[in-house]
Amino acid sequence: MDDWQRLLKGALRKPEDIAAKFGLDLEEVRRIAKVFKIQITPYYAGLIKERGDAMWRQMVPDAAELEADTGVADPLEEDHDSPVPSIVHRYPDRCLFLVSHSCASYCRFCTRKRKVGDPSKIHPRYIEDGLAYIRNHPEIRDVVISGGDPLMLSDRRLEAVVKGVRAIPHVEIIRIGTRVPCVLPQRVTEKLAAMLKKYHPLYVNVHFNHPDEITPESSLALGRLADAGIPLGNQTVLLKGVNDDPLVMRRLMQKLLSARVRPYYIYQADYVSGTEHLRTTVEKGLEVMENLRGWTSGLAVPYYCIDAPGGGGKIPVLPKYLQSISEDQVVLRNYAGELFVYPQVKGKPKRKPRPSAPPCYSFDGAPPMP
Repeated sequence: MDDWQRLLKGALRKPEDIAAKFGLDLEEVRRIAKVFKIQITPYYAGLIKERGDAMWRQMVPDAAELEADTGVADPLEEDHDSPVPSIVHRYPDRCLFLVSHSCASYCRFCTRKRKVGDPSKIHPRYIEDGLAYIRNHPEIRDVVISGGDPLMLSDRRLEAVVKGVRAIPHVEIIRIGTRVPCVLPQRVTEKLAAMLKKYHPLYVNVHFNHPDEITPESSLALGRLADAGIPLGNQTVLLKGVNDDPLVMRRLMQKLLSARVRPYYIYQADYVSGTEHLRTTVEKGLEVMENLRGWTSGLAVPYYCIDAPGGGGKIPVLPKYLQSISEDQVVLRNYAGELFVYPQVKGKPKRKPRPSAPPCYSFDGAPPMP
């Protein structure tokens, strides 16, 4: 058993342990655990400093999760676009490949709360079905390996998946989506990084939501991946009481860059059951973006998007920098609220149609009326 597996074995899972650790009502935790998986690594539990702080809100179960009047189980309708259990094929040239049902810690806002932690929903036997589907669809050039969390697989099993995808001639790019560097950074070993390095071009998108999650341990994990030549991106979820303060979000983006991670997306929280207490308004997201662009390096400004309910895909949302547009000019607003005019390119003058009669005569040939 590797060190990270021993650490994972000590994760908080039992309602009794979670209630005792965080001073919660035991029966309430038991009710939540019957509906949504609960698990917190000792490492991440150590980041929680006080009740209700940013890390607490992301991982500690809350009675609000059982409020059933809002949200849906599958807000993105991934199951509708799932031709085989391990594949979500929504976009023309890429697909999602679900290879693990488990996570190191279970986020309370997870879009896949309906299936993570359930081995019947994402099972190893489905992996070969997924590889076969990708082989039979030559339009797929980009495969996103996800789950659950793919890094919960052993090095041997993960390599079998990555090697299988890389062997498909029409697959150009492999991406891995993981939260492990944030919640169990000890999993990212030199051995793991060396294995992944063999399968370039390979990208890893990580998931950090708060600047306090970027610690010496997580920075070491990220550095190992970066040193293996793996480009790193970050996908953040906008969460109430976690990162909906523009200054907190700005600091997170800056710390990510210092850790050699390029901010990629800020997602509006999905409309998923049991997460209403964590969702913000879209106006709040626009405010956050207004306080990034121009106020910090452009490298620190990700896309802000809504993954549209009903399977519409990721739709970018931008503050209104374009104020007006005409044939002559474009009026723009900069990050400080100042207006500027950009002249439009002058096209070739359009040739007027030749009149059917001299302008001084009517069409019947008679002089025009005075």
